[in-house]
Amino acid sequence: MGLSKYRLGDLIVQEEARNNALVYGSSSVVGLSTQKEMIRTKADLDGVNLATYKIFTPSTFAYVPDTSRRGDKISLAYNNSVETYIVSSISIVFVVQRRDILLPDYLFIYFNRPEFDRYSRFHSWGSARETFSWDEMCDIDIELPPLPIQQKYVDIYRALLANQRAYERGLEDLKLACDAYIESLRKQSHLERIGKYIRRLNKRNSDNHIKKVMGLSTLKQFRTPNSRVNANELHTYKIVPDKAFAYVPTTDTWKVLAFCLNMFDEKIVVSPIYEVFECLNNLTPEYLAIWLSRKEFDRYARYHSWGSARENFIWEEMCDVKIPIPDISIQQDIVNIYNAYTKRKKINERLKAQIKDLCPVLIKGSLEEAAAGKEA
Repeated sequence: MGLSKYRLGDLIVQEEARNNALVYGSSSVVGLSTQKEMIRTKADLDGVNLATYKIFTPSTFAYVPDTSRRGDKISLAYNNSVETYIVSSISIVFVVQRRDILLPDYLFIYFNRPEFDRYSRFHSWGSARETFSWDEMCDIDIELPPLPIQQKYVDIYRALLANQRAYERGLEDLKLACDAYIESLRKQSHLERIGKYIRRLNKRNSDNHIKKVMGLSTLKQFRTPNSRVNANELHTYKIVPDKAFAYVPTTDTWKVLAFCLNMFDEKIVVSPIYEVFECLNNLTPEYLAIWLSRKEFDRYARYHSWGSARENFIWEEMCDVKIPIPDISIQQDIVNIYNAYTKRKKINERLKAQIKDLCPVLIKGSLEEAAAGKEA
């Protein structure tokens, strides 16, 4: 037993198969994240020629060579599913050729470490854009333990991953239950204009007392403002009380409505161009937030936005939105289900992060076990 050193390029080979016959459509397109996962692509695929896309088969790796704009990380994924996908032609697709020496899953654990992100960034080259080329990938010197030790640590990783995915499946079941509850209300209940259940707010931070200024994202979250804000010049900013809403009327930039419910347990201030409102009796803020977070509502807001230079979802259009408004107790039941879902979703993200954090430990453990075996 013991460790053996190899040039990675002698163990892997690039795959160039293209989607020439258009066997795979837009539903098969995946993106590659810096978290080393396959994700739904963010690209607009309307009119895109998918024939040039590369085929991404099971047990295959793919990465984006460009590393200069990805937060010092490399976008890479391993297709450990049984499905075949396609990725952008700019991606590099490769497979482990010498499985008698290197297990693909072990290589993925190796890639899934901060050390590899640092390595790929340091060995990226270019002027306008820095790239981690195929040649640089092949030039990696990698120390490998024997296959039985690789398999042992792969089994540990797979067990952790299986537990996380089982938890994730339960999470999606909870989401489906929430969505089904909401959909049944929409179909079976009388829809009412929310205008009589909400009140527009326009109180300004005239004394400049509130310093917590927030922007809005399309993820329906408050965030740090993109532009520089002078904390001493917040007199015109609008105050958002606890459990009140703020939204950006302009919808033509992001194609969705950027809004959020203030859950900070304190007042904040937002740009004076934002709309701010609160719920009155018989409408729970969290229940309304669930409705406004639906993709269907984003489409509704875009369709009902008006303007020439900029299209805006004005206050009057917000008031005209119709939703079912059941008894407060039923609203709270839906909120409770949704809160359970969001809480478990956060737990699931922590589980995924913990598994990722264990990758360096697994590689280190496998190397130390192989080295110890050689000494023995």
